[in-house]
Amino acid sequence: HSSYIPAKDLKSVNEQMEGRFVGVGIEFEFFEDTILILTVVGEGPSKKAGLLSGDRIIQIEDSIVAGKGLKTDDIVELLRGKEGSDVNLKIARRGDDTPLDFKIRRGEIPINSVDAAMKLDEKTGYIKINRFSATTYDEFMDALADLVEQDKIEDLVIDLRQNPGGYLTEATRILNQLIKKRNALLVYTEGEHAVKKSYETKGPVRFIIDDIAVLIDEHSASASEIMAGALQDWDRGLIVGRRSFGKGLVQEQYDLSDGAALRLTVAKYYTRSGRLIQKSYDENEKYERNAEDRFESGELTDVSKIHLADSTEFFTINGRVVYGGGGIIPDMFVPIDAKISDENYLSTISHVSKFTYKYLDTHRIDISKMDADKFVRSYTFPEGTFEDFLTFINEKGSGISLENALPYKQDVLDRMKANIARMVFGKAAYYSVVSSSDTMLEKTLEVLDESEAYLEK
Repeated sequence: HSSYIPAKDLKSVNEQMEGRFVGVGIEFEFFEDTILILTVVGEGPSKKAGLLSGDRIIQIEDSIVAGKGLKTDDIVELLRGKEGSDVNLKIARRGDDTPLDFKIRRGEIPINSVDAAMKLDEKTGYIKINRFSATTYDEFMDALADLVEQDKIEDLVIDLRQNPGGYLTEATRILNQLIKKRNALLVYTEGEHAVKKSYETKGPVRFIIDDIAVLIDEHSASASEIMAGALQDWDRGLIVGRRSFGKGLVQEQYDLSDGAALRLTVAKYYTRSGRLIQKSYDENEKYERNAEDRFESGELTDVSKIHLADSTEFFTINGRVVYGGGGIIPDMFVPIDAKISDENYLSTISHVSKFTYKYLDTHRIDISKMDADKFVRSYTFPEGTFEDFLTFINEKGSGISLENALPYKQDVLDRMKANIARMVFGKAAYYSVVSSSDTMLEKTLEVLDESEAYLEK
């Protein structure tokens, strides 16, 4: 995992970790060779200027960008600039016959690492963390404060699925809030040329949380595994999902004189019980194929197929046996949806995003009259929407019949609703929609009250 970061990429890499960048505040995607604005960052420069999700960018300054076959990096380069400088855009908006002109003053845009914070039931809160950046602890505590003080939650679900990690200190600061015991060892690092360094809890706990669950999957890595491993070792939280990625290496970044940087591995992470988080990298080819091997071995659908690279027994604070040698094995296993290996399913849902854009073009006015809560709670698609979707994908040459696609009708409509929620109302609304059909979350809520039974010897 040691790597060289060229100067041209370093700024972007650092921005992700620092949690902010200078720009106009939009997320976009190419749709039919046109730049489609997916979301407009709340209270950012584009929002203040009046841009809307669904707008098409056809010109940036003097450059025509529609139909030119440009790449994402080309567009980012045109939109980025110095803080306080202006950029002129020409926008095509459905319902307006002529293009609209906008002057947008570039400003600092936050890159949030907490995607959503919401109440799941009468006493359970949910916080989704997408990475551990320099702002994660503050974002997490702000979200937790609202859930505890306003929503009166008692239990908490922390979603670390797909979270690749980031800053160790942000993860340990959050653990400091979740584990009540002072001077509790959370994680330690050690390397051949690096002295052992321990991270312990310190300072007061601001909020009292009863039961905790952490959701992980095969893409949860690094700082995500440190958080899950610490809570598991202290029997403080129920770990739910599938075995995590297995990246437990400490890296230090060294800036070079030409603006590039070296990121060097200097040590390894170990949990309180002594488990090594890092999976074996003795065989490079096997290491690179790890994700495919897990799927092909059946590990993602059958807990008995999890391969223990290290059969050494380690013990949690309550004396439960846990294992190391690569990743964190959950206390409660939830298999991956078997449909991901179904070609008809994959072919069907691959077209959902593009159809959603077309649908939103004709229904935006009605949807925009709703607030996020009402949309999540009550919006339903008109009769015939799924049939319109089938017509659309067959025009694209998918060749999927109604018979083959019909079993996935609800999946298609659920994904459409989630996509619309994200584009019109933001990520929090998106997660509110997807939570209603999230099997892992559903199973977590079923057992959260009895989670102590999982955490006993």
